[in-house]
Amino acid sequence: MPNAAVVTVSDRCFQGLRPDEGGPLVAEMLTDAGYTVTETVLVPDEQPQIEAALIRLADGGNCPLIVTTGGTGFAPRDVTPEATLAVCQRMTPGIPEAMRYASLQVTPRAMLSRAQAGIRGGSLIVNLPGSPKAARENLAAVLPTLAHGLEMLSGRPADCAKLTDRP
Repeated sequence: MPNAAVVTVSDRCFQGLRPDEGGPLVAEMLTDAGYTVTETVLVPDEQPQIEAALIRLADGGNCPLIVTTGGTGFAPRDVTPEATLAVCQRMTPGIPEAMRYASLQVTPRAMLSRAQAGIRGGSLIVNLPGSPKAARENLAAVLPTLAHGLEMLSGRPADCAKLTDRP
């Protein structure tokens, strides 16, 4: 499995006012799925800082999967989707659509997620909610399929007819 990085976007966690629970949870899920989490990053809800972290990780060439947690809601400082849109060259709308669909089976509030996913160079960036429970549910919905997407993104031959990502 490829390398991955986790970016937690939270003013309170960045300021040390609250422990980061979402980032470590996402890192654990990725590790359990076979990814090597090479870096975890904590940034405040500031679009330039989020963009800088995403660009650095994607352009470094060693991180095919970048997963963010936090900043996807309606609050005025929730700007992770805007940062993701700003740095990606191609969007992958099916990923957040699948996450919202799966999450809607749990709560009608899932429709309030503004999460995005997109490609920058050879990296896939996926936004998750900041709530550890919601982050777990959303990542679980797409995690089995991400490896195939990353295989295609790498340029290596990928067998698109073989459905190995079905439960």
